[in-house]
Parts: sequence; structure tokens; C-alpha cells
Amino acid sequence: MRAAGGWTLFGYRDYRHLFAAQVVALFGTGLATVGLGLLAYELAGPRAGAVLGTALAIKMVVYVTVAPVAAAFAGRLPRRTFLVALDLVRALVVLALPFVTEIWQVYLLIFLLQSASAAFTPTFQAVLPDLLPDERDYTRALSASQLAASMETLLSPVLAAALLSAVSFHWLFSGTFAGFLGSAVLVLTARVPRAKPSPRNGFLDRIGAGVRIFVTTPALRGVLALDLAVAGVGAVVAVNTVNYVRDALGFGDTAVALLLAANGVGTIVVALALPGVLARVPERPVLLTGAVVLSGGALGLVSLSTVDEGGWRWPAALGLWALAGMGTGLVLTPIGRVLRRSAAEADRPAVFAAQFSLSHACWLISYPIAGWVVTAAGFTTGWLLLAALTTAGMIGAMFSGLSVRSPRVPA
Repeated sequence: MRAAGGWTLFGYRDYRHLFAAQVVALFGTGLATVGLGLLAYELAGPRAGAVLGTALAIKMVVYVTVAPVAAAFAGRLPRRTFLVALDLVRALVVLALPFVTEIWQVYLLIFLLQSASAAFTPTFQAVLPDLLPDERDYTRALSASQLAASMETLLSPVLAAALLSAVSFHWLFSGTFAGFLGSAVLVLTARVPRAKPSPRNGFLDRIGAGVRIFVTTPALRGVLALDLAVAGVGAVVAVNTVNYVRDALGFGDTAVALLLAANGVGTIVVALALPGVLARVPERPVLLTGAVVLSGGALGLVSLSTVDEGGWRWPAALGLWALAGMGTGLVLTPIGRVLRRSAAEADRPAVFAAQFSLSHACWLISYPIAGWVVTAAGFTTGWLLLAALTTAGMIGAMFSGLSVRSPRVPA
């Protein structure tokens, strides 16, 4: 398949179906993100940030622990069947969310839902380099995936805002169910290449392979530092948006959706520009620019949190949320190229699972800070700690081996 000329990336049927599956699942998840924040506020009121932070911390624990175990099995199972089954599990679990009446029920359903997602996402990500062996095609696919995620961040809150004007937020979870069901159908209609068998026979060896590759590869250690930078700012967006809009600004649900949408706008701008940039510029300067943008955005958020009143706070918040989205896009879009280059083909599922697991270990640090510390000590204290995490990630990435072309050898 050629990236330019006769065939285009989206002219390839199997990729087109898998991309569409990603899009519909993302939009469903986006509606659930808005709905979950509002559900937490309904159940806990001013302590919604603590509830949401705990729910997201549970999600991160599941992601860190389940992804490597799932990767050890995924390489030995038909990937299409595996992906479809996980989509169906997620669709069924999300149907129960509108009916919860207790906080512990939210935690239980989040555990079940995210266990399926922890197995699905790295398996799906590892399919793309096998489906698109040409690096230019793969780069375009990475940009398209980031663009899809960004469009979801932008449009899902807008769609949620439109729905909230007519129905209760509980109906947002119906959109999530439809998204997962649609994803299952689209994956079922695509040809998904089987994973190349791993040379590792021991179960524990297969579980730890990806982490060992990360630890021994300079470029991947840089990726881990960037993951920390993304998690520091991202926790503010994911956890604190509802409470900042409601409690600090005094606005309603529509403003929550619009602020989340601003974050998506920033990432979309970057995702549209990066394929052309990465055709001429190595990943390292792009990644480090993203880290600097994230650190600057985090410090801007700390400054914003020190101001108690003023009509300019709303446009400033929109700008900072958008800046965080731009930094995130600059970091996350090129990372797949670094992962692909840094592992042998048989090790790709393990490396993608390790990236999924280790990146979410960073979120496991930042989410509780955004939830518990902000609730107990206020926005300024919590956001200052998150800015410190982001800056530490930026500094770690600058002194890493991101520019080193690592050999594709098993760990």
C-alpha cells in the first residue's frame, strides 16, 4: 500500500474499518467521561473531585496490572476475536452505570470496565504496525489516531452539552454502549493479522518482557519521562475540570463540556500538522517541544488558581486547557514511532502493553493528587505538585536517549 498516489491510507479497507472502530468507541467513551463527572457530582457534591479521583485511580491500577498479563495471552489468541469479545464486555458493563445509587457501585463498575479496556487498547495499538509496515503509512495512522482522540475530546463534550439540554446526563451512557457495540461490529468486519509468536515460553517471562525492554532501551526511558509530563497536566483536565468550573467559576454543565472541548481543539491543531513535520524533523525535537509546552501550561494553571475573581479567568482557562491539549498531542503522536523502532516484531505486543502500563502508572501518581490533594488543600497546592511532576518529566526527557536508534532485539 502506498501512502500517496494511487492508494490512500483510508482506501485500505481493513485499516478503514479499524479506524472507524476506534472513532465510535472513542466518542462513546467521551460521553461517558462527561457523564461520570456529573454522576460523581450528583452522588458526592463538593467532594466529587475525590470520588472521581478515586475512580480514576482504580482505573490506573487496573491498567498497570492487567495490561502486561493481557499481552502475555494476546499474542497466542486470535486478535480479532479477542478484541470483539472485549468490546462486548465493555458495552454490557456500561449499561449498568446509569442505575448506580452508591459510590462503591461506581468503583466496582469502573474496575470491570477498565479491566476490559486494559486488555483491548494495547492489543489494538500493536495491530497497526503489523497492518501498516511502511513507516510513512504508520506515521499517518498515528496522526489519524491522535486526531480521532482529539476530535472526540472536542466534539464529545459539545455533543454532551447538546444532549444535556434535553435529557438527563444518565442517557450519555447509552451513547457509550452504542460506541462499544459499533466498535465490535467494525472490528469483526476487518481482517486483523495474527501476532508473530513470541520466542518466550514462560508466562512470567512474557509478562515482564516489555518492562525489561523499556528499562534497557535509552529511547524508551525517555518515553517514560514524557509519560510523566503528560500525566501531570492531564490529571487537571480529567479530574478537576468539573469542580473548577462549578466551584471556582460558578458556571454550569455546558461550561464543563466547553472547557473539555478547548483541550481537544489544542490537540487537533497539532495532530493535523504533525505528519508533515515528522516527514522532515526527527521525533526528539517534537517530543521535547511538547514537554516544554506541557510544563508551561502547568505553571500557567498554578497562576490561574491563585486568582479568586475576575472575568478574564474564563478565557484564560480556555487558553490553558487548549495549551495542555497541544502539548499532549506533540508528545503522544510520535511516541508510536519510537516504540515500533525500539522492539523486534515479536516483542511489539509486549512493548505496547508496557507503554500502556507504565504510562498509566504515571497517571496513578497524578490522579490521586488531582483528586485528593486538591479536595483537601485547594487548587493551588494540588496543581503546584502536578506542575512539579510535569517539569520533572520534561527534564528527564531532555537528558534521555530519545534520539538513539535502538536495535530491534529481544530483551
